[in-house]
Amino acid sequence: MDRGGCRLNGGGGQGGGTESESRLGMISLEDLESFSEDQHSDSAYNSNGSLEDEAEPMEEEEQDRLLHYWQDVGRGHQVDVPRDMAAPIQQLTSNNQGTQDRENVPFSLITRKEKCGDMLYEKRHYEKANWACITVHEEQYEQSICLGFMKLMRYICQQNSSGSYLGLTIPIVTVVRTADSHSVLSREVSVAYYLPTHHQAQPPQPYDADIVIEEWPATIIYARPFSGATNEHTILNEISLLAEVLECPEIRTQESFIVAGYTNPAAANRQNEIWFLERP
Repeated sequence: MDRGGCRLNGGGGQGGGTESESRLGMISLEDLESFSEDQHSDSAYNSNGSLEDEAEPMEEEEQDRLLHYWQDVGRGHQVDVPRDMAAPIQQLTSNNQGTQDRENVPFSLITRKEKCGDMLYEKRHYEKANWACITVHEEQYEQSICLGFMKLMRYICQQNSSGSYLGLTIPIVTVVRTADSHSVLSREVSVAYYLPTHHQAQPPQPYDADIVIEEWPATIIYARPFSGATNEHTILNEISLLAEVLECPEIRTQESFIVAGYTNPAAANRQNEIWFLERP
């Protein structure tokens, strides 16, 4: 695994199979919600609506069930999900029973371009902010995404200097890099998590040396929404589509882009965005 910066900027270089594969483009914290949202609430209560006396054994069973689900998904992407992920997975599930509980990365809308009622793109301004990010370079694109995100999950779930659960934000972003022709994705990807507002002034430090806290500068981005899986093919296609609708030729020459994920990858209408960054 390579450690490297994933700073948000407009330049380059910084910064189907099994059932599981057909449902998901990558492992993320959203993957388990469709599997566990109803089961999680049902398993903790008896028919009278009161907590069961055997809460602790049931919590262990829930951890095992969620872990096995993630392990099944991971095998579809040639990624091993270790046993020590059971507690972070269960904690993320219990603390986040829906995207309404998550803080959105704040931005100011500059302009929006539409055609026949469909949004082509939005131009936005993001203030400087602290992000926790990790750069990974594995043989397969999906492997890099999965491994990077599992490390961020551990950081979010108490493996940090505050010793507490930090809370989740959306979107979770992935910085991807392409060749000059925009026809191939680099195996090096960076997965990044926006620190919640109450942690921005003093970000908890990660115990994992591969995770870095970076202050990303104020940035203007062009965002185009898309739905469905986020794999190498769809990302390259979305980069091409956004390049076609933008009226700023210089943006077409950049080599790094961002994929922003907002909703459950297993959902029928998964919501994502592709971001282009405006160069200074």
